[in-house]
Amino acid sequence: MLLIAKISGLFSAAMVMVVLSPSLPSFPPAEAIRSSFRRSPVFRNADDCAAAAVGAGVCGRSLVHIAITLDGAYLRGSIAAVHSVLQHSRCPESVFFHFLVSDTDLEALVRSTFPDLRFRSYLFDPSVVRGLISPSVRQALEQPLNYARNYLAELLEPCVRRVIYLDSDLVVVDDVFKLWNTSLGLRTLGAPEYCHANFTKYFTDRFWSDPRLASTFAGRKPCYFNTGVMVMDLARWRRFGYTRRIERWMEVQRTDGRIYELGSLPPFLLVFAGHVAPIDHRWNQHGLGGDNVRGSCRDLHPGPVSLLHWSGSGKPWVRLDSNRPCPLDSLWAPYDLFGPNPQ
Repeated sequence: MLLIAKISGLFSAAMVMVVLSPSLPSFPPAEAIRSSFRRSPVFRNADDCAAAAVGAGVCGRSLVHIAITLDGAYLRGSIAAVHSVLQHSRCPESVFFHFLVSDTDLEALVRSTFPDLRFRSYLFDPSVVRGLISPSVRQALEQPLNYARNYLAELLEPCVRRVIYLDSDLVVVDDVFKLWNTSLGLRTLGAPEYCHANFTKYFTDRFWSDPRLASTFAGRKPCYFNTGVMVMDLARWRRFGYTRRIERWMEVQRTDGRIYELGSLPPFLLVFAGHVAPIDHRWNQHGLGGDNVRGSCRDLHPGPVSLLHWSGSGKPWVRLDSNRPCPLDSLWAPYDLFGPNPQ
């Protein structure tokens, strides 16, 4: 993490359903990607890691649970994200991954890339949300697997009472146990908040002009947060029925007219904004994707870095392959396992 922080300073001074969409950046065919990952190095627990977690199942004590999607378009990013978590964790064998997929064939790829990884995959049925999804400003945001995070409380085993949700376009450069141990207090969800952002832009004029809708945030101090990095108390989520609350807002969008434009994010804001346990911004240095056009590269936000997130339409693997990388894409490259095993 210290190395990343130093690199950040240099830059500042200088300046899972397989759903492929034609609007996404140009990726190699999914079949080619699946057969082109080399094996990860082996990562072992330090001597002081909790022994109870080693060899236990999904309900084992002392496990850290991480959920992430696997799909053909972003598979390369997901594999890099997993690699980064393991590399920087003091207790990598105590991390349990929950992969949200619509293609169980991806299990074999994960097993061949990470032979010792502790994981389960969960088949997500797109019909669960297909009737609730409305058109978004970017077609990539309309993919059903993008909404699987809404259903983690139902998909994961009841013994999983807390989970970290991570997007597929990020790398962790610090020990994920630090994020896991974040106190949520009496909140159901924790995430870095950005209260300086213009919150009103996440909803349409129709939403704000309707007193009944706008009053949703009455008595709250809502701030924007990015749903690509969240710590979720699934026990509280189940108790208070938050999945259904999110679905109700998606139904309003579909039946009563457009109240937002940005895919799966606004329903989370409607339910949780103003009721989020704040997490240090170091855990989501987001927006590094920019617009994937020349001149749109982003720098890091000031401060320490524990997680780099290429949210936005530009992805580091696409820019690196096209020989048009942004400077910070070089920080993603060491975690990339795409390519054949060395002979």
